[in-house]
This record gives sequence, C-alpha cells and structure tokens, in this order.
Amino acid sequence: MWKGRFAQDTSSLVEQFGESISYDWRLFPHDVAGSIAHARAQLKAGLLTQEEFSQIESGLREIEKDIKGGKFEFRTSLEDIHMNIEAELTKRIGAVGGKLHTARSRNDQVATDTRLYCRTQIDEINAAISTLQKVLVNQSGKYAASVMPGYTHLQRGQPVTVGHHLLAYVEMLQRDKGRLNDCRRRLNVCPLGSGALAGSTINLDRAGMAEELGFDGITHNSMDAIADRDYIAELLFIISMCGVHLSRLSEDLILWCSSEFGFVSLSDAHTTGSSLMPQKKNPDVCEITRGKTGRLVGNLMNLLVAMKGLPITYNRDLQEDKPPLFDSVDTILMVLAVNTEMIAAMEMREDKCLAAASDPMLLATDLADALVKSGVPFRSAHELVGKAVAESVKSGVPLDELDLKQIDPAYTDEMKSVFSLETALAARTNIGAPSVVNVKREVERWRSCL
Repeated sequence: MWKGRFAQDTSSLVEQFGESISYDWRLFPHDVAGSIAHARAQLKAGLLTQEEFSQIESGLREIEKDIKGGKFEFRTSLEDIHMNIEAELTKRIGAVGGKLHTARSRNDQVATDTRLYCRTQIDEINAAISTLQKVLVNQSGKYAASVMPGYTHLQRGQPVTVGHHLLAYVEMLQRDKGRLNDCRRRLNVCPLGSGALAGSTINLDRAGMAEELGFDGITHNSMDAIADRDYIAELLFIISMCGVHLSRLSEDLILWCSSEFGFVSLSDAHTTGSSLMPQKKNPDVCEITRGKTGRLVGNLMNLLVAMKGLPITYNRDLQEDKPPLFDSVDTILMVLAVNTEMIAAMEMREDKCLAAASDPMLLATDLADALVKSGVPFRSAHELVGKAVAESVKSGVPLDELDLKQIDPAYTDEMKSVFSLETALAARTNIGAPSVVNVKREVERWRSCL
C-alpha cells in the first residue's frame, strides 16, 4: 500500500501485531456495499466509464459471494478487510480495480463500514429484545393473579403478583430498545467523502452515496467524521445496560430457584447438574448471564480507555474498537436468545409464592393506611403499626391475630379486614400498581405494543 515511500518490507512480526483481518473480516458485506456506492459516485463524476463501473460492481459481488461461501483466502499481509477485498478485486479485473480507491481513504471507509455494521446489529438486537419481551408478557399473563411477596433490601415488603414482577423487566427492556433506536438515529449519517481527514480535491456526490447506503444524511466535518467512535461507545453502553437488566432478572431467578424460596422451576433443558452431588439442579444459564454482563461492561471500558487520550483524527489505536464491539454484539444476542428460551419454559410454583405472601407482616403498610383513613397522621400511624409489629415478634402471635386495641385505642375492629391479600391487591388500582385488573390490562397493552 505504501511501497513508494518505504525501502524495506514490513517485518513479519509487525504484520502479525498490526493485522485486523482476523476479526474485521465480518465487515465484508458493508465494505462491498460502501465500495459499490463509492464506485457509482465515481461513475457520476466521470472518473469511471460505465464498463469500468460494471466490472468493479460485478467483481465486488463475486468476492462477496466467495466470502459468504467460505472460498475466500484472507491474507494477514494485507492487514484488513478493506485491502483484502481491494487487492483481490484488482487481481480479478486488472488495473481498473486500482481506480476504486480514488477520492477515499481507509479512514472514511472503515468509519462507513462500522456505522453500517452497527446499524444492522442494532436492528437484530432490537428484534431479539422484542422476542424476549413477548415471552415475559406471556408469562405475566399466565401468572397475572398469582400472588407473591415483593421485596426491598431482599426482605419481604408488600404483596404483588408474579405478572407484575415480570412486567417490570419488560419495562426495562423497552428502555433498552428506546436507547438503541436513539443510537441508530445518531449514527445513521454517512462519512464517505471525508477522506483521510480533509476530504478530497475530487468532489464526489456524498448525498448520493448516503442515499444509496440508506443513511439519513452526511457528516459535516471531515475531521470529526474520521475520529468519531461515539456511536460504538454508545452502543456498547446500551448493550451493557441491557446486560445489567438481564443480570438482575437472572439474580431474581437464581433466588427463586433456591430451596429457601422455591418460587420457580426451570426446565431440565436449561439447568445443569453436579459432577459430585447427584441431587443438584443448577441455574447455570442465569449464572452465566451474570458473568457475561461483567464482560459487556468490560468491553465498554476497553473502548473508552482506548479513546480517552487520542487526538483527532485517526490513530491506529482505533483499530481496537472492533474486538469489543463484535464481542459485545455476539454476547448480547446469545444471552437474549438463551434467556428467551429458558423463560418460555419456566414454571412458577404458585403455591410456594402464595405461602410466602401470606405472611400478615406484608400488610403492615395497609394497616397504617387504615389508621390514616380514620384520621391518624401517617407518622403516628407508622409508629402505632411499628409497636404492633414489635409485639407480634415478641409474643409470637401473628400480626393479624393480635388484640390491636390493647396496643392503642386508635385501632378499630374493622381494621383487621386489611389482612386479606385479595382485598390488598384489589385496592391497588392506581396506574402502575399491582392489582390483578391492572396487570391484565398491562399484559394486553404490551401484547398490542409488541
């Protein structure tokens, strides 16, 4: 590529150290698409004849076909996917292949390829998230009325339903999709024509290239267009955040699988055993999901640290943007797929959930609300219920069986009616609350949205 300037061949060790073809080969469909758009702009500018353009286009299509078919031999001496394709094109169609690089640099080429790659992967991740959401919504509908404890600080707090709990993760995943869509909109501008950093004296139709490649517009500063990797960092953050959401869901399921909770049964197909203890049934998918999330966060940090000290425009450090990008995309797609399959097959143990939710302590707040409705200020009501709870703990008498009037005359006999899970949930009708009616309505809303 630069033999005119250099008298010595590149060291074989440097070739190994600097090559990226071992991983950036996967950009090949985007590199071919960008090259065809660039060649078409050259045709419009009179730099290519129609016959030359046709040769370039058909040559690139054949190379793309060979790569897809596993018939293409990549050479590390050519460093990356861009030069591997261009060198092979010239080999196949002759000197006209050497015209393709007119008015472009590998810098705007890779910036274009990675934007196209990210755009494609965002669409795939979005679809995978939607599939997981549908499974969660289906399970939420199945268990819309199944009562379980809701927790804060991993301590029983108030009664909710399984459906309400699972729908919380549908909300989280929807925010991930919203962030993906925002990222897609921001990255969908075309840097082709920015050259190495300062454009070119040969002005090609940038808007035409952008339109052909499905971009919404073009970049407006050649230096920023070459230096920009914000969209990759943003995508890695979104993937990390999605991983965190799935990790939290995994932690819930791990707890629920334990004998101490016993709320859920995962299928044999999505659990593993022990090489020593024959009774074990381990939630490995959930545990690996937690582990993979650390990897996703690490990939984000990898890129941010690589970028933080770089002057603009292009620096070879930016070659290191692709391994974390490719790894995070592959990882999140696998995590989404396996969790979707696992959650579709899981079964809640409704009897265990109900037994745990039947602890009258979960309705202590409802008792305080009853006092408030009778005119007691909430802080005083909170204190009175706290005294009742302390007495229950001390005496061993369940909260709903205490003689509350002995604790304070503010209590009335009617207030014991709050100790009903059905009543407690039915009263929670505000938007976002876990009444069965609300949960069923939300399930239908999500089914319509998805």
